[in-house]
Amino acid sequence: MDRPAVPQKRRLVTALPGPRSLELEARRTAAVARGVSSVFPLYIEAASGAVLVDVDGNSLIDLGSGIAVVSVGHAAPTVVEAVADQVARFAHTCFMVSPYEPYVAVCEVLNARTPGDHEKRSALFNSGAEAVENAVKIARHATGRDAVVALDHAYHGRTNLTLALTAKNLPYRHRFGPFAPEVYRVPASYPFRDPEGMSGAEAAARAIEQIERRVGADDTACLVVEPIQGEGGFIVPAPGFLPALAAWARANGVVFVADEIQTGWCRTGDWFACDDEGVVPDLVTTAKALAGGMPLAAVTGRADLMEHVHPGGLGGTYGGNPVACAAALAAVETMERLDLSAAARRIGAAVRERLEALAAAHPGIGDVRGRGAMQAVELVRPGTREPDPEAARRIVAACHRAGVVALSCGSFGNVIRLLPPLVIQPDLLADGLDVLAGAVAAEG
Repeated sequence: MDRPAVPQKRRLVTALPGPRSLELEARRTAAVARGVSSVFPLYIEAASGAVLVDVDGNSLIDLGSGIAVVSVGHAAPTVVEAVADQVARFAHTCFMVSPYEPYVAVCEVLNARTPGDHEKRSALFNSGAEAVENAVKIARHATGRDAVVALDHAYHGRTNLTLALTAKNLPYRHRFGPFAPEVYRVPASYPFRDPEGMSGAEAAARAIEQIERRVGADDTACLVVEPIQGEGGFIVPAPGFLPALAAWARANGVVFVADEIQTGWCRTGDWFACDDEGVVPDLVTTAKALAGGMPLAAVTGRADLMEHVHPGGLGGTYGGNPVACAAALAAVETMERLDLSAAARRIGAAVRERLEALAAAHPGIGDVRGRGAMQAVELVRPGTREPDPEAARRIVAACHRAGVVALSCGSFGNVIRLLPPLVIQPDLLADGLDVLAGAVAAEG
């Protein structure tokens, strides 16, 4: 395994946040728009593997990976080397003006790695939101239809169109409308909150009935689905839900778009979450872990769909930046060499065992769910299914004060999600889980 430069151990030398972090927080308050928030005011100056080092010299265990971005670890040596080499050659020409080989090579990797053995094409962008927005553009262009369907609890980005697709009001949609038209929402599969015993096929039938009644299959350009909902609460749909939606879309000429931005690139124990049930999307959006920390996103899909758009209809000044492309090639090589899909499965087994033990001891944990190295607990008021977002906030804050970076999420703000780098060492992961367990126990 690539050896991290920073010792892989939690070590606190000050109370958190420390004095230098507090100084930076004061500067931030005077300089940075308050709309850009942070989970906890710990300012980082170095990182490698699964450890962050703040400006006060504290070493923190990262169980968030920058929201599933640094799956290959912070400062992965192969990524660092590739970035340094490429930026020394050239940092930008704009692929639409003077193209370069790394862009082509990344598209080749995407076409080979994403689900399905059909002929594919790819286009590169900067962010996940851009990828989703361009997937919708492609679907509308190819089908000649307008309507776009998303699911309850979905999160697809912060641009105007992707905010229309995103379900949660605060902090995402509040007072940012009006949003893009012809976007419709139907129920997702949420096993913890669905009627008891509802199967994936039944949940899909519920969603399809609403699409056909409220939108009409013949007017629907695409159905945009996260195979496991991320910001919505790490919601793993019941088996059969995704295949049924994909089959309906295929039968009705609706483009099935899999948003694999958070789930892709080994995170769930497969290269892509769709692989678990053999679902082959028409279009796949990827970003986050694709480039090991550099900003890069992509739409990959059926060649006939991707080629439908006229020349010049897709692109952007920075899309497929050569430095980000070099990082992506190195990150994917690292995933292959270290077999990070298998690592995600091992991490998932270890985390799930600990979380289920916590749930058995603490009635405030209503559900444990996830796949691979994408695991979560949903917090409720004991004896009910009433969400408890206040407990989630307290637990996340306690973890941060103890030197463990954890994240919350969920439509109700009551889910704690764990997304450790896939290179995290077992003893470091165990220490991080010990801290989480202590924070949960403190809730009573």
